Amino acid sequence: MFDSIGNHWLEEATCRPEGYPHYHYLQTESGCGEIEIQGKIYELQENEGFLIAPSIPHSYKRKSDTWFTLFATFTGTLEASIPSLLQNRSVIWTDSSQSLVIADQIASCVDMISAHGQQDTRYLSTSCYSLLLNFADCVNGPSHMQDPLYQRYIVPVVREIETNFSSDLTAQALSEKVFVSPQYLSRLFRRFFSCSVYEYLTMHRINKAKELLLVNSYLKVQDIARMTGFSDTSHFISMFKKATGMTPLEFRRMH
Repeated sequence: MFDSIGNHWLEEATCRPEGYPHYHYLQTESGCGEIEIQGKIYELQENEGFLIAPSIPHSYKRKSDTWFTLFATFTGTLEASIPSLLQNRSVIWTDSSQSLVIADQIASCVDMISAHGQQDTRYLSTSCYSLLLNFADCVNGPSHMQDPLYQRYIVPVVREIETNFSSDLTAQALSEKVFVSPQYLSRLFRRFFSCSVYEYLTMHRINKAKELLLVNSYLKVQDIARMTGFSDTSHFISMFKKATGMTPLEFRRMH
């Protein structure tokens, strides 16, 4: 999912000696910027951009009188899989042809959010993933979205998880949906997402729990555990803390 997204942004000088906590994309719409990454200085001309990994020291400032940019930062269930998707590149540069496609995708998301808020989380999540695939194409060639195995086995299982995560789903039940063994399905998930099908399901449930904790402050932890498919509250708290470093109530208080 998007942590932040925007365009037509009048950029000011920014210095991040510790880097940014999420993957961060920045692209010039007009004007020119100067970027320093790991001690090297680059110019970012119109329709040029870069994606930078978390915790990479960097700074940037305008080089022309005005510098307008578009940007997006990424978090969510699959954030831990992005390094594998991008072959562990810490910085990926985009040329003008790639940047124009990215600009259109970001503009569509910004327009949708402006008109309807962030209600359509599935659309935003899909758009976010499509945007990331542009960067994967820079290092991996054609998108694995076209892979027959992905379309035949991964897509139906992901849809089932998104629709029925609150029910009693298991790796066994999900593999039966596509007529393969749990071991084979998990191998496919590791190939495309760098996690097992069970890990994917668990993180999807955790992210849904985060939404409920923040949006519905009246809900009790045991209610959220049940609504996100955890039959045992203690197990939910344990898995939530393992994924986020804090308990559900600590997460709610922090935010």
